[in-house]
Amino acid sequence: MANPALGLTGAWTVERGTRTNRETNTTQDLGYRCRDASGNPVTPDGQPIVITVTRSDFAALPVQPAIAHAGPDVGYLPVGMDLIVHADAPDQTLDTTLLGTPVQVRALPIRYAWDFGDGNTLTTADPGKPYPDATVASRYEHAGWYDVTLTTTYAGQFSVNGGPWQDIDGTITVASPPVAVYSRSFESRLIDPNTAPEDEPGAAIPPRTPDTEGAPADHPRHRTQ
Repeated sequence: MANPALGLTGAWTVERGTRTNRETNTTQDLGYRCRDASGNPVTPDGQPIVITVTRSDFAALPVQPAIAHAGPDVGYLPVGMDLIVHADAPDQTLDTTLLGTPVQVRALPIRYAWDFGDGNTLTTADPGKPYPDATVASRYEHAGWYDVTLTTTYAGQFSVNGGPWQDIDGTITVASPPVAVYSRSFESRLIDPNTAPEDEPGAAIPPRTPDTEGAPADHPRHRTQ
């Protein structure tokens, strides 16, 4: 189809291209694009256009954060014992469109950065496992409330219109919501044998206030494994 206004002749289709950011619900005008008789994007002189996904394209997609797990289910952790953490971070496949062509993007978790809230950090390629596996763990030196945060690094791949997967140049990071953990100090003491100890679960966990926040570690470490 000829389009004299754009200086195009031949068996081409002229269309206006847009790109939608699903995370912000905004649309970017990409201007006019041309397609050959097979529907493939081409330049005005008929040369094929190579579609690629950049790191910024990857970062604009709504990659979901990993689910961070920290601490035992009882709601507190004794001081000096392992705080076991693990991440649920499955591969994610997202659909998008570039130059009017369907593209799939695959987000692959490759690294997990844990911040335990007391100055200790751990970066690892291991997502960890639930208790009793203590491969990914840390310990608190003091009693109090701490926030455990996880930042996951994703590598990306893309497939154009059902074609082979290709690597995206660069990675992105996605932060997960923090997990609150209470580190409790246990002390040995004499009790009246005729009196039952206060062992109700709720008695072990005080409300979170500025006075119950945990102190920083005396000798914080930044580990990589």
